Amino acid sequence: MSGIEILAIVLGGLTVGSALMVVASPHPVRSVLFLILTFFLITGNYVLMNAQFLAIVNIIVYTGAVMVLFLFVLMFLNLSKDNEPRSSMKMKVAATVAGGALMIVIIAALKDVIMLPIDLPVDNQQGLVENLGMLLFTKYVLPFEVSSILFISAMVGAVLLAKREKQIID
Repeated sequence: MSGIEILAIVLGGLTVGSALMVVASPHPVRSVLFLILTFFLITGNYVLMNAQFLAIVNIIVYTGAVMVLFLFVLMFLNLSKDNEPRSSMKMKVAATVAGGALMIVIIAALKDVIMLPIDLPVDNQQGLVENLGMLLFTKYVLPFEVSSILFISAMVGAVLLAKREKQIID
């Protein structure tokens, strides 16, 4: 095995481990911190796949904005064990049975999958932002412009709804 394959296996294992800690962590703030770690590890996987644009967007959007927002909301809520509803034994058994059934379905779906190495020509220019920009502004210019019009109309609608609600309150 090459160094890249070992790095990919280690990154994948760490990603799965931190994702499991998101679910298994009893404290919500620690869970969000493990989720941030999971997003950083996913970014590492994107870099290994030569998808630099996705890596940067993952860091900026998910790790930088969404997860920090989650962390601040959880810190402001000041959650404690006293406020949590108690779950009954029936709910725990039902959750365990549902999780086991889901695991059986996933294993049954993946039992015939054969992973074969694919020898594709490696293009070092594939994931670069320059190539993405060229495609975006040549071949996909119409869908890009339509999506920008949709985003602008959504922003105008949000401003109008916020302004209308403020006028009703006053």
